[in-house]
Amino acid sequence: MRYVVESNKTPDQAVTDLKDCVKKHGFGVLHTYDLKETLASKGFDLPDACHILDVCNPQQAINVLSEDMGMNIALPCRVSVYSESGKTKLAMARPTKLLEALSDSTELALIAKEVEEKLTAMIDDAA
Repeated sequence: MRYVVESNKTPDQAVTDLKDCVKKHGFGVLHTYDLKETLASKGFDLPDACHILDVCNPQQAINVLSEDMGMNIALPCRVSVYSESGKTKLAMARPTKLLEALSDSTELALIAKEVEEKLTAMIDDAA
């Protein structure tokens, strides 16, 4: 269900490089969450870095929503950059598995496969 790649980069550098890769592959970053910072503002200490990027390809989003508007619960795609045991990792939930769990649509399965291939390439390139 998960795709995880380890990187020798710092989490901040991996986030910067991932943003560049997202753009290079025709997607955009809608929002970036810094969970460590957000939790600290609420009085909680997260010991490791954790960034979540909401990424989207507008055409693929329209394709998914035109097929089944209820699939908005699976959009946008999320890619995480985090540190764990001193190692930086980039990860995502596989769109193919996510949509497979939510729908039997053959069309959605094809879209999810295309999106997953792009996201995997972005993660690999950024790592």
